[in-house]
Amino acid sequence: MRPGHTSSPGESLPHLLLASLALHRMATTRQLIPLLRPDVSRPTVSAPLNKLRRLGLVDFTVLPSSHRTRVWYLTGEGARLTRDLPELRGRPPFTVHSPEAASLKIPHTLAVLRTHLAFAADARRRGDEHGPFDWTPEVAHPIGDGERVIADAVLHYTLTGSGGRTKLRAFLEIDRTTMSSERLATKLIDYARLFTHTPQSMTRARHHQHTATARPGPAWLRWYPVFPRVLFVLTNASRRTLENRISDLKAMTAQHPHVATMARTVPLGAAVLEDLETHGPYAKVWTPLVSGEPTSWAHL
Repeated sequence: MRPGHTSSPGESLPHLLLASLALHRMATTRQLIPLLRPDVSRPTVSAPLNKLRRLGLVDFTVLPSSHRTRVWYLTGEGARLTRDLPELRGRPPFTVHSPEAASLKIPHTLAVLRTHLAFAADARRRGDEHGPFDWTPEVAHPIGDGERVIADAVLHYTLTGSGGRTKLRAFLEIDRTTMSSERLATKLIDYARLFTHTPQSMTRARHHQHTATARPGPAWLRWYPVFPRVLFVLTNASRRTLENRISDLKAMTAQHPHVATMARTVPLGAAVLEDLETHGPYAKVWTPLVSGEPTSWAHL
């Protein structure tokens, strides 16, 4: 495997397990293997997990109706230990205080990680660069009036090929059909607000500038050179239900003026999680939210 596909071989597996659980919140053993060491056997990952548990740094809860599948998470001591790890990029580690608390977050958290693993597997197949820490869950950005938009994850991905290197970024929304279709579609309005949001301090500074070259831009330029594409990944319902929800996303894009304005320059798409896992995100499984035939996420 080329560098960048998986974690650095210079880092110990226990270190990577702790960092991954700190970043990704929770994961099963079966998910941690392809995330960190896709070429090793299950005991290679299970043994250090069990040792970390004996040290009081991680714990697990059992996934219901799963033949005793363990879902791992950091303890308070594990969170304290990982707080300053470079892989976290200054983000505080997520702490689960009890198995009962973990069980409330399991379905959504594991669905988010399933989406990440689909991109990671595709990167390995294609020879692109996307490692276990090129995915950051629960990223919040202000959109004005004291409100925030919280993406389920932010994806960083580098396409490599004869044409050179192309860096792509995306906001991910993972929908398990636990909210109404209308409420899901309004997430597009939040991203449209982020697309145009300029803090008041910037607005005042702009008013006093005398040269166009010194004028500040929208707030998102603090974090991204280009506004990330917005991708919706849907699961946990019948194909017809998921297709209806995608249709509602397309309707919101067409009908809301601010979303329509954003869509002129920001790629927007939706796909079914099981299609990503079966065919890969680079396959033509994404429905553009503006118009056009199904395509790859990179070509929306």
